[in-house]
Amino acid sequence: MLLLRAVAQASDQDSTAARLAESCHLNRATAWRILSTLETHGMVSVDRPSGRWSVGAAVVEIARAAGVDAIVASARGTLERLSAQTGETAALAVVRGGGLTYVDEVTPVAIVAATWAGRVVPLHATSTGKVLLAFGDPDVVRRLTSVPLAAYTATTVTEPRALRDELERTSERGYAVCRGEYEASAWGVSAPVLDSLGRPLAVLSIWGPASRVGEDRFEALGSLARSAAADIHAP
Repeated sequence: MLLLRAVAQASDQDSTAARLAESCHLNRATAWRILSTLETHGMVSVDRPSGRWSVGAAVVEIARAAGVDAIVASARGTLERLSAQTGETAALAVVRGGGLTYVDEVTPVAIVAATWAGRVVPLHATSTGKVLLAFGDPDVVRRLTSVPLAAYTATTVTEPRALRDELERTSERGYAVCRGEYEASAWGVSAPVLDSLGRPLAVLSIWGPASRVGEDRFEALGSLARSAAADIHAP
């Protein structure tokens, strides 16, 4: 653990095995053996020509998972406040395996609504998915729009150029909208919960039927979702 922390904190010139061993008060052979073991498990990586070590992808994934867990634990109060304030369902989806899964939601007591908890949703047909596409890896958008897009309702965006235009608008205003594109009865808005590098860890949504969540409410609800999502962050 001490050596892994040293790798994470080392500058370029101090990230060689010899300098890392010195900073941890280890002999070079011991430091090299530990680093090699950590490399096997993806915890560190080494640039062979320079001999410099850096934190590996496995540590990044562990940190992101911990951040997501912290977000889920801290978001409940925000969802309750949003639901009471808007009279609609407030939900949280987390990024898992390049997709989104709903993990928590709050529905107004007086309203009976179908639950989305535990559901995985298509990215192009929900405001939640559009947020992940707009703020996530551009390669995902390129792959998605290179094949025919499935139509779930009459309003699903299936034309690649139209989807890319909508993702650009989503990025500019900070929230996405859905006009019953996955389920005709579900209209809503979503905003990203971002990590320190501006990558989406989770997505916060407000949704309901078109009779209550029409286009005339999108701007106000989008502003609320964007503000609430900004208040939720990983430690």
